[in-house]
Amino acid sequence: MIRMTTAITPPATLGVLGGGQLGRMFAQAAQSMGYAVWVLDPDVNSPAGQLANRHICAAYDDKAALQLLADNCAGVTTEFENVPADVLLWLGERVAVAPSGDAVAIAQNRVVEKTFIEQGGVAVAPYVVLDSPEALRAAQARVDLFPAILKTARMGYDGKGQVTVHAAADLAGAWQSLNNVDCVLEQRLPLAFEVSALLARGWDGAVAHYALAQNVHRGGILHTSSVPAPSADAALVERAQTAAAKIAQTMGYVGVLCVEFFILTDGSLVVNEVAPRPHNSGHYTMNACLTSQFEQQVRALTGLPLGATHQTSPCVMLNILGDAWFDAQQNPRAPDWTGVLSEVDSFVHLYGKAEPKPARKMGHVNFVGKRLEKAALRCEAAMRVLGLQGGVND
Repeated sequence: MIRMTTAITPPATLGVLGGGQLGRMFAQAAQSMGYAVWVLDPDVNSPAGQLANRHICAAYDDKAALQLLADNCAGVTTEFENVPADVLLWLGERVAVAPSGDAVAIAQNRVVEKTFIEQGGVAVAPYVVLDSPEALRAAQARVDLFPAILKTARMGYDGKGQVTVHAAADLAGAWQSLNNVDCVLEQRLPLAFEVSALLARGWDGAVAHYALAQNVHRGGILHTSSVPAPSADAALVERAQTAAAKIAQTMGYVGVLCVEFFILTDGSLVVNEVAPRPHNSGHYTMNACLTSQFEQQVRALTGLPLGATHQTSPCVMLNILGDAWFDAQQNPRAPDWTGVLSEVDSFVHLYGKAEPKPARKMGHVNFVGKRLEKAALRCEAAMRVLGLQGGVND
């Protein structure tokens, strides 16, 4: 694996595996700093490919495309964790890659991830692995685990690949509904709230922490992030950031990393999952921090000093799903962006996706204010304008 010894400076070319919205926002940050960006993604209309200096439209394991990327890029990153880890390992022998294939491989498999986190001394929810009929029978005997959530070991995100299992008698059917693939059965814990700890770690081991975000999900998809986390006191923030930094250090991680935590009713915290990339809950940094998570990813990859993470104002981030393009009768409509932006401290970020679909992430809006309560009121007003139900803290 190539190690960074000299910083990669503009106008060098950086590569991104993955053409989604995270790659798009990385490209915007890198280009604003003077870098060129090449994107490798099989979708001809990918959000990141639209803005790239060059879009290599090919499969992630296309050797000719990977060689082209390695020959022309001084550093390569990934915008989502399901890029084949062996591709990142192959690139890492030829060019600076952050995060590494080894780090991404840990996050690609829930069994590996939970084992790694536990061995590093950080708590996770009680769980068992479901990978055989024998394991099924053993899990059914663990009445202490129920109610529980059954999660596929691979490829689960935004609520996909997850089934709630209320009792042991329901487990076999739940596993069958997931095609009997390898899973983890995770005890459902008494949850007070959820937070995410976002950090960046450089090649030299330097770590920069962002404020803790408090997250609300709907249907398994992030709905809002409120920052700083209103329910977290200073001691909890320190515990979460210390645990996240420990995970990053144990991984030998380079880049932006997000660690999602469950905060239980007794005040303890357990890791839900790790995201080896910029994260949805970190989008607030684009308008409320001195250095956005995407510029920070550029800095970490290229070996530049990490940017200041000071939060300039409280912020609520609202995910905009494709549902906003349809009325209550599911008739297509254009969202009222003029209404959303009627508050001067509201900032719209759309991802360039041509076809809105329900539950599809189309963009986000950041609402800032001198107080978090003011930002939340702006968010709720925008939700009414967009015809979205509920509020910030649902």
